[in-house]
Amino acid sequence: MTVTPVADRIVSADSHITEPPDCYTRFIDPSFRGEAPHIVHSETKGDLFVIPGMNKPIPVGPLSSAGIPSKDLTSLGRRFEDLHRSGWDPAARAADQARDGITGEIIYPSVGMLLCNHKDLAYKQACMDAYNRWIAEFCAYDPSRLYGLGQSPLATVEQGIEDLVRMKEMGLKGIMMPGFPGETYTGGTPDYDDPYWDPFYRASVELRMPLSFHILTMGNQRHRGPKIASFMSIIRGNQDVIAMFVMGGVFERVPELKIICSEADAGWMPHFMYRMDHAVDREGGVMGFRGMSKKPSEFCLEHVRCTFQDDWVAFKMCRLDDSPMHKMLTWANDFPHLDSTWPWSQDLLSEHTAHLTDEELRAVLHDNLAELYDLPTSPAVSA
Repeated sequence: MTVTPVADRIVSADSHITEPPDCYTRFIDPSFRGEAPHIVHSETKGDLFVIPGMNKPIPVGPLSSAGIPSKDLTSLGRRFEDLHRSGWDPAARAADQARDGITGEIIYPSVGMLLCNHKDLAYKQACMDAYNRWIAEFCAYDPSRLYGLGQSPLATVEQGIEDLVRMKEMGLKGIMMPGFPGETYTGGTPDYDDPYWDPFYRASVELRMPLSFHILTMGNQRHRGPKIASFMSIIRGNQDVIAMFVMGGVFERVPELKIICSEADAGWMPHFMYRMDHAVDREGGVMGFRGMSKKPSEFCLEHVRCTFQDDWVAFKMCRLDDSPMHKMLTWANDFPHLDSTWPWSQDLLSEHTAHLTDEELRAVLHDNLAELYDLPTSPAVSA
């Protein structure tokens, strides 16, 4: 299949792997091996990833449904061997990248996203260490195209820094943060806006290991109404993170820090920035806000980056008031997940980016990511 890409270099800002059955059982500390996440088969539900200590097993189908027409999508009944092979076999990955017209991917976990919500810190550390070993091996197969992110439960600031250094040594490009650090759930660990975490943020800057917050890593976002309405609630966790970092003064204290908010879209950002500015201007005194050296919107433009797939509103906001909004945006295909634009990404991009300048197009599809992650020059797209 021949693909005509809209640009010479396109890196997906948010793609995933599908953890294979032995991802955790093979790489986990032996003392946890008997309780490692694993796959079981159900005659009625298909293959399921089971994580001891979490209530609901994870059907493998939605983890690898890219390219399946909407009318044929199903959550249950699929087996692991029927999934996209490139989700776990790096030798197959380049062909699926070429089919979508991209030259590389920032790679996130799949099961590991939900693992962020596990309450047992020691268990979570063992599982995330195991995942880091597996993803480092996966990406080492083709480091010019595969850019992996590691995981850490951030049990303490010291442990978080140690994990970050280890990820860097393993060749990983950044870290997917847990939605809440350590034992924040029970009040035992300060949240991310606390100066306690500043040494970790400075280590992130010094190591060139950006911090990324992905949807579904922040527990259940409550919603009202039918199940489909829950789809509208999952971006709220990322919005909370942005407001916390900006208004909590993190960027004031660590001015070189940047964070990535992944798969929460971006078309809402202009209004979100306005609302933060309004809150500070109108409500700051009433709420005891201590003030900042810049407007919240200015901190967002400088320090926050957002990934999105088919959010056409995000592409439109590149021209909003002649502001450098395009510097905030990083496009992604979300392969191989259910919400992926693969293998139709080039058709989508042709339509949604037609109004962009060459500079804006390069920024959103490659250059913003290259700056964030110190990416090498990508190879040419192959048909």
